[in-house]
Amino acid sequence: MPVLDRQPPAPAPASALRAIPETAPTPLQRHYINLSAIALVAGFIAITALETGSTLQSPLVKLCILLAAPILIVTTADAGLRIWRSAWAWMPINRNRGLFRLTWLAAAGLGIAVFAGAAWLALTA
Repeated sequence: MPVLDRQPPAPAPASALRAIPETAPTPLQRHYINLSAIALVAGFIAITALETGSTLQSPLVKLCILLAAPILIVTTADAGLRIWRSAWAWMPINRNRGLFRLTWLAAAGLGIAVFAGAAWLALTA
């Protein structure tokens, strides 16, 4: 049937949705970018020090790791919370999208484990 100007557009089916609005912010959402920038700069300094001949025993490298690793772990956990909420928000609407987001959650958990393990190895070296 042709759509007349005075008729409201038909709502899109639930399967055609591209996004679901977030209902509540995560604890670090307002600070996420600032914390990530600190971790980025600390990582840049540590990698540059290692590339210019410092060792993992260098106080500068250890300080950068002590600063950046907890920030990376906490911000990744915060992102994991958003992924968790997103996955369960999608489940009643599109189960495949919800399950796909749960695989992102697994990747975030793996990232946390890698960050923690690498920091532990570097700090005990």
